Amino acid sequence: MRVVAVIVSFVLFVGGIVILGYATGLPSWQGLVFFSGILCIALSIAIPVHILPMFD
Repeated sequence: MRVVAVIVSFVLFVGGIVILGYATGLPSWQGLVFFSGILCIALSIAIPVHILPMFD
């Protein structure tokens, strides 16, 4: 369970950073794409900090 959560968190974190990078080069919807990148990064931090301790 923890290994899967760590892998998912890592993928969300890296994916969020990639989404933030792509947001600057888009011709439209930059704000929405940038905000979705921030949400991905926030979720990647929330999984190990808030969700995993509930299963201990």
